[in-house]
Amino acid sequence: MNTNQDSDLKLSPEDVLRDFPWIMEKDRLFIASADYDGLICAVYLHHVLQWRLAGFYDLSTIWISHEGTRNRDKVIWVDLNILPRQGKAIGGQIISIDGELPAGFSSSCNPNILMKLTAGDFQKKYPFSTLLFLFWLHRYLPTLTDLSRMLILNSDASWLKYQNYPENSKRWMTILSEYSWDVLFHRANSARFENNIYSGLYPHLKETGAGLTRGKLSGKFKNRGSCQIQINPDWDTDIIYRLFALIGNATGWTPPGLPPFEKVIEGNRHKIKLTAVMKEGLNAFLKANKVFSYAITSPETLNFTSFESVKGSVTQ
Repeated sequence: MNTNQDSDLKLSPEDVLRDFPWIMEKDRLFIASADYDGLICAVYLHHVLQWRLAGFYDLSTIWISHEGTRNRDKVIWVDLNILPRQGKAIGGQIISIDGELPAGFSSSCNPNILMKLTAGDFQKKYPFSTLLFLFWLHRYLPTLTDLSRMLILNSDASWLKYQNYPENSKRWMTILSEYSWDVLFHRANSARFENNIYSGLYPHLKETGAGLTRGKLSGKFKNRGSCQIQINPDWDTDIIYRLFALIGNATGWTPPGLPPFEKVIEGNRHKIKLTAVMKEGLNAFLKANKVFSYAITSPETLNFTSFESVKGSVTQ
């Protein structure tokens, strides 16, 4: 499945779901990324499949409920890339340096893995959010109002990538065939949409009490920075509920409950140059450093998280 040789390759939801049938199963436990992208995925998955939120992971710390701890081998990790073999995951980061795929990622549904993209293919990286990938897999087209469209396209700054990387965006809309991308992104590449984001969406997000930080990308028309939201489940419970309510009211989705967390597991997050990993070999590096999750965040850099190998911990 080499995209350098086959630029016309298309994927179909049915083929992907044949390999990852759990994406259509109901009443699954899941842990979401501790940010806006994870929260909106949580609301969507609870609404359409009755998935139950078991915790969060912010790439340094895992918050996990009693039910999640007891069923850790069955938990699905959403908007995340984790390495343990029993850990099913759905996410969108590049994880291969030169085509070598660690065995743990065989249970990860990731568009970049499906297309066999590596650290040398960043210009072809999947540009949208995990939420939009789930829409495509489920053949789900949401009811769209101005606010619901903005909330949805705000996930992983999908509207900004659509504006800033039009060729790659169109390429992926072709790869992920049989979906109404034109309806979802209607007028997203316009000054009017960009103005609505700043005047109509970001004020709603600020009203939840969430801390908005500037993202890397800026709008094409007004050159104003995007906003991102990270959450800390230790003290952001009220903010999470307000974000759930904002998303639910705008989309018509029913948000999940927020479970009490039985364990908070602290990890160690690191950054390393890819050249150093390549000298050791990816699999050898991952094993030696007890890596739980990682992502190649640029053609030169790998970020990873390790946890102590404690008997009974979620990493085993």
